[in-house]
Amino acid sequence: MKINLSLKKYIEDNILPIYQKLDLAHSGNHVFDVINKSLSIAKDYDVNLDMIYTIAAFHDVGLIKDRKTHHIIGGKMLAEDEFIQSIFTKAEIKIMQEAVEDHRASNKTAPRSIYGKIVGEADRAENMDKIIERCLLFQMKSDEDTFDEIYPSVYDHIVTKYGENGYLNVWLKTVYVEKMLSDIRELLKDPIKFKKYSKNVFERIKV
Repeated sequence: MKINLSLKKYIEDNILPIYQKLDLAHSGNHVFDVINKSLSIAKDYDVNLDMIYTIAAFHDVGLIKDRKTHHIIGGKMLAEDEFIQSIFTKAEIKIMQEAVEDHRASNKTAPRSIYGKIVGEADRAENMDKIIERCLLFQMKSDEDTFDEIYPSVYDHIVTKYGENGYLNVWLKTVYVEKMLSDIRELLKDPIKFKKYSKNVFERIKV
């Protein structure tokens, strides 16, 4: 899958570095995982891969300004980027802006295009260990935080989002997300086992 080289270089030099300024849950490999999974999922659909790549790269950049509205901010950043405007048509930019706006897991309605569905699915398509790790990292405000201090918030978030009645909406039933949800929901059936498993993840990332 070949991406426009000038587009790739621009995003690598100017957009992806923004993620290194974000919280621990978003400053690591998350954006690269979303890009790679988006391109992998896109193989099964008739879509423009340059657009998929761009949406995935911009999907969380809005966190640099605000968490609650990051999807709206990120879409606006994409649409107002002069280089992006030089590469894509106005119609393509509109689709990409909407896809960034629509990727958020808490959205109650389906993304407005297949582009939003693909990147939204890729954003959810992490394995159980990675989900728990990112939740732990997000709650860790400093290296001094202990597992017992942050675990209640981590557990509540995972149950609320990924549990049997969680708010996570899945728009494309890929093997990535289906397995992740199955694994998490099975482990959540035993709260003691889930806590022990989460503590093992915590100890790995603290090393």
